Amino acid sequence: MKKIYFTFFAFFSFIAAFSQTDSSRLRITLLTCSPGEELYSTFGHSALRVTDSATLTDRVYNYGTFDFNPDFYPKFIRGKLLYYLSVETYPDFVYGYQQEQRSIIEQELNLTAKEKLQLQQALQSNARPGNKFYKYDFLFDNCATRIRDIVRNNMEEALTIRKILPYEGVSFRDLIHSYLNRNHMYWSKLGIDILLGSGLDKAAQNEQSMFLPDYLFKGFDSAYSANKPLVRKKSNIYSAPSVAGTHAGPVFTPFVVFTIGLILFVLLSLTGRQWSKKALTALDFLLFFCAGLLGILLVFMWTGTDHMLCRNNYNLLWALPFHAVAAFFLNRTTKGVNQYWALCVLVYALLLAFWVALPQDLNKDLVPLIVLLGWRSWRRFKRSENARKNTNI
Repeated sequence: MKKIYFTFFAFFSFIAAFSQTDSSRLRITLLTCSPGEELYSTFGHSALRVTDSATLTDRVYNYGTFDFNPDFYPKFIRGKLLYYLSVETYPDFVYGYQQEQRSIIEQELNLTAKEKLQLQQALQSNARPGNKFYKYDFLFDNCATRIRDIVRNNMEEALTIRKILPYEGVSFRDLIHSYLNRNHMYWSKLGIDILLGSGLDKAAQNEQSMFLPDYLFKGFDSAYSANKPLVRKKSNIYSAPSVAGTHAGPVFTPFVVFTIGLILFVLLSLTGRQWSKKALTALDFLLFFCAGLLGILLVFMWTGTDHMLCRNNYNLLWALPFHAVAAFFLNRTTKGVNQYWALCVLVYALLLAFWVALPQDLNKDLVPLIVLLGWRSWRRFKRSENARKNTNI
């Protein structure tokens, strides 16, 4: 029934389009969809709607489409996943977001007849099989930036966008964090902060912030060309209850979990029993081995993929790839092993001392984990040092 309603709604939009005074008989609008509950939908979505009253068509051009096929994950991990421009009917588009309970706001673009025709032709050209695919880049080439660029490139006069940044010097990471914090997605935030390197901490320029659909909306709302606003009018297509911040955040946040782990290690070390020493050895192995595996993953994401944002990642200062090997030599007391743990202690101490001076904003929830890694490296160094002294006596 609701889908039928939207079909009628689309029909009446055709009638409204006939009242246009320009000869193009087109109505082009920006559709902005609110964030959803899942990570992939946390940042919202944007699409362009083209209503043609001459041909009685109502289409939505969506740059955020990809194929979920058997090689999806390998391509995604390597940064080679291609997105493409898809075209669907307006009622189908609205129905899909209604099913997800995500609001849709429409902004009618204040374009001349020539600009509308040019933009429609550009979209149709982009949607052809040979043109529709592009390599997705989260910050600089996504469903929102493609719309920003294609609208600007098909205007007769230069498009000026007023300042829409929340504050001066805001970084891409800050903009992303605002969405993740709002939805209490602290574990997702930690994962993003670990995988993405220092490039995410660059200050976002005004138009660069429009990689986020909400900021594309704000940018278009503030934009003008030849002393006329880009947006003619706004309307709510579908209003759904906001999901942002409606759910209680998790009790076991990364900071809480890492702090509990640190306390567990401390309690076991204070016990002094034989079983606790064996447990500490097993836990040390897991701690350093997992940290090493993570470091190997970060090196791979930096050097073996096309993900530009995974480069220059300072998380490698604590997730040392060498730990994956060193974990198997916890009980060795050779000079080389002793020097390795001494170097680890120095690295962790310097990392904590110069935390705020790093070119990358490391996730603060990692502090208990880094303290734990530094302390256990110190304990391994002292154990090796004492064993070597006793051997020399």
